Order: sequence, then structure tokens, then C-alpha cells
Amino acid sequence: MAQHGLSDRVAIISMGCTRFAEHFDRGADELSVDAVTEALDGAGLTRDDIDAFWLGTYVSGISGIALARPLRLVGKPVTRVENMCATGSEALRAAVYAVACGAVDVAMAVGVEKLKDSGYAGLVSPKTQDDGTRVNTSAPANFSLLAPAYQQRYGVTPELFRAAMTHVAWRNHANGALNPRAQFRREVSKESIERSPAVAGQLGVMDCSGVADGAAAAIVTRAEDARKYTGTPLYIKALSLVTGDGSGVADPSYDYTSFPEVVECARRAYEQAGITDPRQQLALAEVHDCFTPTEIVLMEDLGFAERGRAWRDVLDGVFDRDGELPVNPDGGLKSFGHPVGASGLRMIYECWLQLREQAGPRQVGTAHRALALTQNLGGAPGECVSFVGIVGSEPSA
Repeated sequence: MAQHGLSDRVAIISMGCTRFAEHFDRGADELSVDAVTEALDGAGLTRDDIDAFWLGTYVSGISGIALARPLRLVGKPVTRVENMCATGSEALRAAVYAVACGAVDVAMAVGVEKLKDSGYAGLVSPKTQDDGTRVNTSAPANFSLLAPAYQQRYGVTPELFRAAMTHVAWRNHANGALNPRAQFRREVSKESIERSPAVAGQLGVMDCSGVADGAAAAIVTRAEDARKYTGTPLYIKALSLVTGDGSGVADPSYDYTSFPEVVECARRAYEQAGITDPRQQLALAEVHDCFTPTEIVLMEDLGFAERGRAWRDVLDGVFDRDGELPVNPDGGLKSFGHPVGASGLRMIYECWLQLREQAGPRQVGTAHRALALTQNLGGAPGECVSFVGIVGSEPSA
């Protein structure tokens, strides 16, 4: 497949992000306005300065009007996109491509979701993709299959893998406790995590990410124009999206120890960005830790750990905030929460803060590496989409 690189052609010049929480007193409109206002103010721009908008939302709007109405946009193109949990990333991808191809000068990507007053405990699905092979199981049940499959393939005892899952949750909650915009801002003991009520298979409540309300926004323009708006832009190094065909759910040989969509998506992103050793070259990674075993598998699919080794690296603290490669220093989906349409942009927001060394007490010590990765996973094992993006604080030499 041809790789037409975006590296250094487009830059992010400002971002905004609300707190992800149970916003029972605020609707999707208010959350969008808050995130957009922060982004506009950061670049010294107004709504009229934005040439085109892309809105990412899963269930909180059915057209671009869902953004045009609260922002009072007149005569502006506003496109609504949706791609499961990669929705916010998809909005950014579209805005970046519009600038890269010269269609617009300045574009905005917005992600928003209002889930907490839906009357439904989990993630609401607007529609079902079904050719007759799809099993009607919950997200926790689907992802719980990763744990026993991994243990069997690599000969890891349930006790050791349970310890690694616990460490993922413990670390991400510790990171979220330092984040004023996170949904859950309390450290949680490893004993509490392991004693939490069972949900599915080996997963307990504390192995599952939070369901939240929230919004995030990013403004992008041509790289050569970026310093007109900020002295510290982030340059787009790579954007990659791979969509699976869903055949894994009907394949008895499907391997639940890897997401092939993520593997290929990461390969393409690394090729675009010129990355050959992500564990050493990246300053941080924001990954889709929807469930604790998912993060462990992703460490291998993204090339951060050798196959069958990620559980050990997790326990050794390799991916802790002060480790060799910090993962989810903002708390991840586990602690920051997961308003579906906003999560992809929230990940970019953390890279925005960390690479500009504005993350306060959770600032990583690896920011000098100047590259950060975000990864979304939408769907479930066997039927998913994957996004991988890479941004950098410095243009290529």
C-alpha cells in the first residue's frame, strides 16, 4: 500500500478539553462550546476564522447541525463523522487531510459525547452491524476472552496475569489522581482492584474503563503557518486507520492474543513517521485501555514489548509514568473516562500538554524525545477498527 506521508505538513495550533465526568447539569451543546472556546482562545481565533469543522460523536448528534447550532455557525461546512471508539480520531484525521490537500487553511476537529443521562449503564449503540455471525455479548464479555487466551498461549499463570491487570488499573488510577480533568481522581489500592465485583470472566469492575460525558477540540493549519498562532505547535507525523472486516467473530482459529488491525495500523504509522524503535523513540503513548487486558495486549501489538513479555514489563514498571515508556499518563480511559466521540481527541490533548511540558505533576521525564503516539480501538476482538496517530513537538530536520 502506498504511504503518502503527512509528516510536518499540518500542525495542531491549539486544543481544548473539558473534564470527563458525570455532567448531569450540562448537555452535549454546553460541553462542545466549552472545549471549542478553550481551543479558540488558545490560538487567539474566533469561530469565523475556522474554515471548516468536523464533529465526531457516537450518539450525541446525527448531523453537523449538532455542532453548528450551539456554536451559532453561519455559512460554515460542518461534517459529522462516526467510527465507534475511534470517532474523535476520525474527526481529527478528516480536518488534517482537508488542510493537507489545500481545501481549507484552518480546520477544527471536535469530539463530544453525553452518555451519563441516557438511562443505560454501559455504552449505547446506535445500530448493530450484523450479517448473522455476530454474537450478542457485552463489551466486557468480549474483551474478557483476551486474558485466558494470553495465559494459555504464553504459559502465564492466572495469578501473574491477574497481577499485571491489577497493575494497569492501579497505575492508571494513580495517574488520573493527578489530573484535574479526569473522571476518577482517586488512587485505588491493588487489594481493592482485585476484590472488586466480577463483571465477566476474569474481569472485575475495576478492570473496566469509565463511562463519561465530555468534549475535546483541536485546531489545525499548515505547518508553515503554525507559528503565527503559537510558539509551540504539534506537528502531525502520521495518521493511520485500519478497518477490519469483522470475520474474526466467526473464525474458530481467531487469535485472542493480538488485534491484527492494530498491528497493521501501527506498522503504517511508524513507516510514515520514520519510527523504528517505538519504545525508545516515543516520549509517551496514549492507548485504548478499555479493559486492563486490552492494554497488555496493545503493548505487544504496538511494538512496545516482545510477544509474551508485556505482562512482565507491566509488572516491572516499564510503562509507569516514570518508566522507560510512559503509557496513559493522564489516566487513560480507565481513569479519565470514555465519552466515545471525545476520547481520541482527549488522547491528543494529553500529548499536547506533555510535549509542551505543561502537564504539571504528571509531567513525564521523556518529553525530550519529542514524539507521542495515540491509539484507538473501536469494536471488539475479531471485529474492530484501529487508529494510530503520531505527533511531534519539533519539525523534521
